Amino acid sequence: MSRPLVALVAAVALLLFASVYTVSETEQVILTQFGRPLGGVLKEPGLHAKVPFIQTVHRFDKRWLEYDGDPNEIPTKDKKYIWVDTYARWRIADPLRFFQAVRDERGGQSRLDDIVDGETRNAVASFDLIEVVRSSNRPFQLTEELAGIGSAEAMAPVAVGRSKIAQIILEKAARITPEFGIELVDVRFKRINYVDTVQQKVFERMVSERKRIAERSRSEGQGRAAEIRGQKERDMLSASSAGYKTAQEIKGAADAKATTIYASAYGRDPDLYQFLKSMETLNASLDEKAWLILSTDSELLKYLKSAGGR
Repeated sequence: MSRPLVALVAAVALLLFASVYTVSETEQVILTQFGRPLGGVLKEPGLHAKVPFIQTVHRFDKRWLEYDGDPNEIPTKDKKYIWVDTYARWRIADPLRFFQAVRDERGGQSRLDDIVDGETRNAVASFDLIEVVRSSNRPFQLTEELAGIGSAEAMAPVAVGRSKIAQIILEKAARITPEFGIELVDVRFKRINYVDTVQQKVFERMVSERKRIAERSRSEGQGRAAEIRGQKERDMLSASSAGYKTAQEIKGAADAKATTIYASAYGRDPDLYQFLKSMETLNASLDEKAWLILSTDSELLKYLKSAGGR
């Protein structure tokens, strides 16, 4: 095959490839010629033809798309500065108007930023913080910590609530978005938080409150510990007193019994008893180096002389 013929075949193939395009089930398409839209919107999936190199295909998603806004610092009606982060669901309802107004999805997201953020700012600024935070007047348990940190504000009744405020934002924003070919179906608060300066003060109050509760618990524990220690001391003294009393009673009974035995023994042989007592006295009083001086009429000398005589 000659080169001119190969070039011709390649040109025909390129021309044919540039003359057709496909539309998937999730897409909708408009054609433009020199930047101007031609005809209506193509939504039927399949193979379609166009003028090559002159007409341009612009594809738009049929599905619901996600909008995730950036957090904005907004003051509430009661002058509480908070960060508000929102998200939404939207779709391209009119591709032709959408293309003419914002060109593509990036432009649509930018336009939604202006619309949703603006309506969010207006709505939040029209209500107190408690209305933005709570959705209903559902009762909740009042903890000790909450009781010390703005309990009156937390328990205040809610007239509108968070969900209805989000609905207000949706209704007002949804009236504007059709101008740009956008259908807005849902707007929600993703996160609400204090700004950094206020948040730090809240954390400091929470820490202070926890320290107060901990200090009170420690004081109660120390008081209880002192009470237990006092009871222990009383129990120990009571046990000691009872033991000492029992010991003294036993000792007294033993001494009485010993005295009875000694008296009985003394009554049987007084001389032997006197002798034994004298020997005990000498044994307790004298050692190997001791000197003993006795008078001639000493009872001890009598026994010593008797022992020497024997």
